[in-house]
Amino acid sequence: MTDKIYDLGAGFWNVRGSFLKDGITDMGGQCSLIKLESGRFIFLDSYALTGDVREQVMALTNDGKDVEAVLNVHPYHTVQCAQMAKDFPQATFYGSERHRKQVPEVQWSDDLVESDAVAQRYPELEFAVPEGMYYIAPEESVHTGSLLVYHPASRSLHVDDTFEMPPSKLVNMVQLKINFQMTTKQALKDEPNAGKIYCDWVAGLAHKWRDTSNFCVAHSGLVKFEMGEFEKALLATVDAARPALEDS
Repeated sequence: MTDKIYDLGAGFWNVRGSFLKDGITDMGGQCSLIKLESGRFIFLDSYALTGDVREQVMALTNDGKDVEAVLNVHPYHTVQCAQMAKDFPQATFYGSERHRKQVPEVQWSDDLVESDAVAQRYPELEFAVPEGMYYIAPEESVHTGSLLVYHPASRSLHVDDTFEMPPSKLVNMVQLKINFQMTTKQALKDEPNAGKIYCDWVAGLAHKWRDTSNFCVAHSGLVKFEMGEFEKALLATVDAARPALEDS
């Protein structure tokens, strides 16, 4: 997969690229670059930038010197953090507890990426951690939980694994359907009503971020929604999933 950068307006760029699972299957990967009101920049997620995309990012960010932070928003996306730290050595790196354990060579901030301290530091963004679901699941193979980030100015939502789009090249033309990650049921907390809590959280998110236009999904690509379509699609997904999830 060739790396591409998409200018989504209002100081938000989404980078789409490759991630080889087991060195064979290209699952696709992403990071997003955001220009803050201060004129400086932050990344959402780590990605090893190469070629023309790297040149474009460096041109935007004063050869990387204006990148102040990298927010690693998925506890299980750790493979490219070390390279990102080498590319932007002056940036503050935020991650989860799992990032710290998996990539100890990176100098991580004391503030966890999902903390209120980080959210307050970046008022241009809105953050959400799934409710009723483990952010870092006890079972290592369950990668559903992540920190979701919405950029109201560009109406862009950056999400890793928690939500997905169907793996169809025609998705933009024939349907706008959102999927839950396949391990969603296993990711629910071992607590009463966890399924209902999660479904209610998703429905609330659909209403809160109803204006989402640019849906940046880690392994599914960049999808465009018309006004009102995101809310409709996400509510349809949670309504369909409720019986199974609330029965867990």
